[in-house]
Amino acid sequence: MREVTKRRWRVVFDVLLGLFLAFVVVADTVNIRSPWEIVGGLAVVVGSVATARRYPVVSLGIALAGALAVPFPFGDHVPVWVVFVLVAMSYQAGLRMERARPGVLIGVAVTVLGLPLALLVGPDGLGDWAAMVAILVFAGLSPWLLGRYVRVRGELARTGWRRAEEMESRQRLIAEQARLRERARIAGDMHDSLGHELSLIAVRAAALEVAGGLDDTQRDAAGQLRTSAAAATERLREIIGVLREDAAPVEPVQGDLGELIARARASGLAIESTVDVDAAPPMVARAAYRVVQEALTNVAKHAPGAAVTVRVTSAGARTDVSVVNARPPAGPLPGAASGQVGLIGLRERARLVGGTLRAGPLEGGFAVTARLPHDAAPAEREVDDDEPGQSTSARALELARRDVRRSLVQAIAVPCGLFGVVLAVSGVVFLYQWNSSELPGPVYDGLRIGQSRAEVAPRLPEHQRSARPVHGEPPVPVVAGVACEYYGTGRSWLDNDYAAYRLCFADGKLIAKDKFAEGAS
Repeated sequence: MREVTKRRWRVVFDVLLGLFLAFVVVADTVNIRSPWEIVGGLAVVVGSVATARRYPVVSLGIALAGALAVPFPFGDHVPVWVVFVLVAMSYQAGLRMERARPGVLIGVAVTVLGLPLALLVGPDGLGDWAAMVAILVFAGLSPWLLGRYVRVRGELARTGWRRAEEMESRQRLIAEQARLRERARIAGDMHDSLGHELSLIAVRAAALEVAGGLDDTQRDAAGQLRTSAAAATERLREIIGVLREDAAPVEPVQGDLGELIARARASGLAIESTVDVDAAPPMVARAAYRVVQEALTNVAKHAPGAAVTVRVTSAGARTDVSVVNARPPAGPLPGAASGQVGLIGLRERARLVGGTLRAGPLEGGFAVTARLPHDAAPAEREVDDDEPGQSTSARALELARRDVRRSLVQAIAVPCGLFGVVLAVSGVVFLYQWNSSELPGPVYDGLRIGQSRAEVAPRLPEHQRSARPVHGEPPVPVVAGVACEYYGTGRSWLDNDYAAYRLCFADGKLIAKDKFAEGAS
């Protein structure tokens, strides 16, 4: 019921987000130049919102490509709705993407394609390029990195809770083991005292059995008492032996692996099995049975529908056990993570017969393997199978913390670094364009009205001046086919009071030349 409620809230959130972004697109009528831009913006909103939850990479690609491709053909500046769409969908993509690499690749691909688009299609090549880079960095990359940071922080929190659950499970297991050890000590005391008394009873009954003055009935009763006391002493030794930490039952209860696998198949598991434990000692066979039983239980709980391969073979002086399940076709069941208590118990059982047990992910599934030697002493207890002194959950928690720190650094450093690169590149381009668009004063003075464009072209600079005065420009001559060019006057770019030369041509001839500066009347 809780999962259904969560899904409903997610649908409501997506619908509200889509409606809000669509409203922004429609309401941004000041910056929208064509009805087709409204249609394209709505298509971008619908496509990115619809795919955001299941296919976040596709959603990010639609938002980036659409927000860059739709506005440029229609005007000379970026509308407001582009920023809203990119910020919202980039954050959602960063929050929902499991891996960062697809997002990086789609961002690079869109950037590589968008740069030529801004330079070729936009009316102001350099200005459109700078605007597009700023949009990609601050409306695309920064929210995406922020979403990645929030996701990694959430994973850290979940890892911490799993770590706490595992620690609680281990603590409960340790407490239970302490109780069992105390019971074993009590059992040992009972064996030492009660066993001694039973032995004395058996001895006295034997003496009574051979004593004189008893009839046959009394001797039979004494013999039965001796036999019962001896049998009780043996049963007491076996029971106490099971409870002692340093002892094992001589004849453990043996489960049949074939019946276990058959019951698992009947419950719906797809199992391929090879079982041969005829040569294994009873304790080793019992340990193999428990490994297979626990592994199949875990498959049924955490990987429903996954194919399972069971291999139990005894050869020479060792029994090998392997239970491997493939990736579950429908994914793992929702719920809390396993406390690993069953695997802890299996490792202890394998250790008591001198063997080892390994358990972990394998190619999308999970594998449990055990090596159980025959007639071996208990092995030393290990802190961790892979790295002594640090548990697997502790390492996972440390890795999650490292990812959080790294994502936070990326969210701050990457946009700032890219912003610095943009400023540096733009500065170099600006200085080059400024210096290559300067028209010397003597050349300007030597130009005459009526000269042809071809005649004056060799004396003109390579580029026109893009940074020119906003105010003070004289009216453009009202002539059919007039085209004006702007060049620098040689004044420093540090001076905000820009000045420019303007040359206007019509029918291939110079019809007007003017010099104007910022603030001139």
